[in-house]
Amino acid sequence: MAEIHDLIDRVTEPELKAQLLAAVDKLSKQKKFGLVFEDHLPECTPLYEVPVQKGRLVSLKGGETNNLYVVLTITDGIAACLPKNGGEVAKFPVNELVSAAEFGEPIYPYLRPIDAVCNAPDSNLWHTLIEADNYHALQLLEYLYAGQVDCIYVDPPYNTGAKDWKYNNDYVDGSDTYRHSKWLSMMQKRLKLAKRLLNPKNSVLIITIDEKEYLHLGCLLEEMFPDARIQMVDSIINRKGVSRRGKRADTEKEEITQFSRVSEYLFFVMVGKGSVKKNMCNMLDTQIIDSQTDGSSENVQWLSMLRRGVAAQRKDKPKHFYPIFVNPETKAIVQVGEPIPLEQERLTVHVPSGLVAVWPMRTNGDEGRWQLKRETFVKALQSGTAKLGSYSKSKDRWAINYLNEGTLNEIKTGAIVVIGKDSRGALLLKRQDDKLVEPKSVWNQTSHNASEYGSSLLNGIIGKRFDYPKSIYAVLDVLRMCTGDKKDALVVDFFAGSGTTLHAVNLLNSEDGGHRRCILVTNNEVSADEAKTLTAQGFQPGDEEWERLGIARYVTWPRTVCSIEGHDINGQPLKGNYLGSDLPMSEGFQANAAYFKLGFLDKTSVALGRQFQQMLPILWMKAGAKGPCPQLEVGDVPPMLILPENGFAVLSEEAAFEEFAERVNEKPEIETVYFITDYEAGYRAMSKGLNAPRTFQLYRDYLDNFRINTRRDVR
Repeated sequence: MAEIHDLIDRVTEPELKAQLLAAVDKLSKQKKFGLVFEDHLPECTPLYEVPVQKGRLVSLKGGETNNLYVVLTITDGIAACLPKNGGEVAKFPVNELVSAAEFGEPIYPYLRPIDAVCNAPDSNLWHTLIEADNYHALQLLEYLYAGQVDCIYVDPPYNTGAKDWKYNNDYVDGSDTYRHSKWLSMMQKRLKLAKRLLNPKNSVLIITIDEKEYLHLGCLLEEMFPDARIQMVDSIINRKGVSRRGKRADTEKEEITQFSRVSEYLFFVMVGKGSVKKNMCNMLDTQIIDSQTDGSSENVQWLSMLRRGVAAQRKDKPKHFYPIFVNPETKAIVQVGEPIPLEQERLTVHVPSGLVAVWPMRTNGDEGRWQLKRETFVKALQSGTAKLGSYSKSKDRWAINYLNEGTLNEIKTGAIVVIGKDSRGALLLKRQDDKLVEPKSVWNQTSHNASEYGSSLLNGIIGKRFDYPKSIYAVLDVLRMCTGDKKDALVVDFFAGSGTTLHAVNLLNSEDGGHRRCILVTNNEVSADEAKTLTAQGFQPGDEEWERLGIARYVTWPRTVCSIEGHDINGQPLKGNYLGSDLPMSEGFQANAAYFKLGFLDKTSVALGRQFQQMLPILWMKAGAKGPCPQLEVGDVPPMLILPENGFAVLSEEAAFEEFAERVNEKPEIETVYFITDYEAGYRAMSKGLNAPRTFQLYRDYLDNFRINTRRDVR
């Protein structure tokens, strides 16, 4: 750099000299680690839903997306196409072509509902799976959740030289001399967008990788996150080892033996106050998890729900007098009755067959009251902080127990650790005192075995459809360390693969009563072998026969549905319990998930006001993805749309604002309001008349609200 500064000193024009010095200073700061790689042309976007027409930019289905043509004419289903970069006119059947958009050419996305699973109809918690190229999905997520994501966990392609990932729709293998720079170019573009999603005050990014790219990735992360704290963990995932055989570099023929691979690496990028939390285990010493533990501790006290002392009679708080119905055979609380009026006799309350009613009766036979009102007790029961206690034969009475506020606060601070749930959903607790330790940078846990708790577990759910999934308990440990104190964390995985991350989020929520929400993103590619077979059968990308075998539809979503509902792909109950708890896999999870496909609209063929129903899923997600995603029939946009169950409302006709404001202000559940107007002054005036904490302006040209693929996305 000294030589460059010497040359700049020869410049006599002051303004030019200052500009050159500023430019050199900027470049030197950008490249202080010296990571230089080819910036490959970004992927073009296939637009399967945009018709192939004269003048349209197209590519061949299944071919390299950056080999583009311009359609000159279409006659009898045959398109005459001119190569964009020059050459002779070529002719192709229209059904072999797909419309395409180059990088920098705006595209207009929408989310098309594909499927949903609802196993917790009373819960507002909805996870999301988006089938899409993750580059485009990340652009959309930036509009939705910029600066709001607490944790990003990704397991990108390891670039081992096998045909396990594509660039510009072409598989990258070991013979590609640019495979490292292609991988870095791919990762850099996605990490730039991911960085904008992370909460700058407190968040963590975790990336798994092996020895093929860990050095490059480490340098890239240092460049992109200069203010973050970055650590690398070495995690043993297969004690048996995976053979690494290669060929002599000089002959490329003779096989030589290499070290057998037993581990992989995890980069933790801690942003702002983001950190890893102390843990029960240091992660280096092998921890054998006993699935039969009852998690009891004499220092963790479950209190009686029966009120004692002052104001302990029924008349003192009549609404705290209600029956709790117990199945004495299964020893489980089945349902909670409603409080009865003070004048009503408790024995007049109907008791369902096979159940017994437990009332808050005092030792002297008087009618007492419960500590918690019905609504609070139900929530505690659902979160595992209330449970059925022991049965007293002498008193012919069941005990009802709960955790008081002091104990709940100790759980929040980490003084008491949730280690799982019992078979009836009650929390398994362990008081740590001063025994929590800092996790070490080498992990040696039997539960992280990718073969047993990754492949075998997944095969038991959906069959052998996916190679090398992560151990669910390895991902669980990562999430527990990074979001254990964030019960409402937003977790994103944009290399979703088999869907282990969402599965682990549900398991963590079941452990500690959390409401963490997970967003998965994956494409719908088929494997290289499947692509060859399908092509030989005459099928192309976009055909139903091709798409149904893609990873999103064939692996990620089936695993999500099955794990939530507690059965395998054939409808049979899942076998066994989750490690560290008595929670049967067959019970599934109290969770919901929605599956969307990211599609693209043709701006030239969209009638204004006719695509609003296709924008609703985007508005739903931006408002927090509460309740089932609303849907509208195709047609005119209603003057207003008020959806308290989803937490948002939309005003499309400004003349209806007075009525709209009155109705919205009556609904405290509505926290997000969208105004469809082109006038910013009108938007600001209307926003002031609402109690909703968040308002957004949408332009009447709906498509322009969500335009992506502009060059700003990679600045």
